[in-house]
Amino acid sequence: MYSKDELKQLKVEFWESFAAYCAVQPYLRRRRKMWVLYNTKVKGVELKFEVNRSGAYVILEVNHRQEAQRLEMLEKLTWYKENLEAEFPDGLIWDICYVRETGNEVARIYTKKEGIDFHRREDWGEFFSFMARQMYLLEGNFMKIAEYLRD
Repeated sequence: MYSKDELKQLKVEFWESFAAYCAVQPYLRRRRKMWVLYNTKVKGVELKFEVNRSGAYVILEVNHRQEAQRLEMLEKLTWYKENLEAEFPDGLIWDICYVRETGNEVARIYTKKEGIDFHRREDWGEFFSFMARQMYLLEGNFMKIAEYLRD
C-alpha cells in the first residue's frame, strides 16, 4: 500500500506520463489544446478521465445541480445518441443517476476498460492507449453536436 504522499506522487507521475504519451501520438499532433475536458462551452457538461484500481474511464458528465436541468440535457443527448456512439462498436454506458463520492448526483455517459490497476506501473501503457483513443473519439463526437446543445 502507498502512504498518502506516495499516492499523491504516483498520481502526479501518472498524469505527467499520460501527457508525454499524448504528445507523441500522431493522431493527437497539431492540436492547439490537447483535450477540451471542462471547456465544452455547454453549461453543465464536462469530459473527464477517471482512473482507479479497477480500471480506466472516459466520461461525458452532465452535472447540473438541479435535477430538472440535468435530465433536460440528458434528454437532448439521447436525441444524438447515434452520433455520440459513432465508432464505439459496443456503444457507451448511460448512467442517468451516478452518485459521486461527494454525494452529488450526476449523469454519466462513458466507456471503460476494467482489469487494469492504476497502482501497477506496468498497466500504465494500457491506461494511456485506452484513454487517449477513447477520449479522442468521444470528444470528436461530442464536438459535432455541441452547438445543438448550447442554450
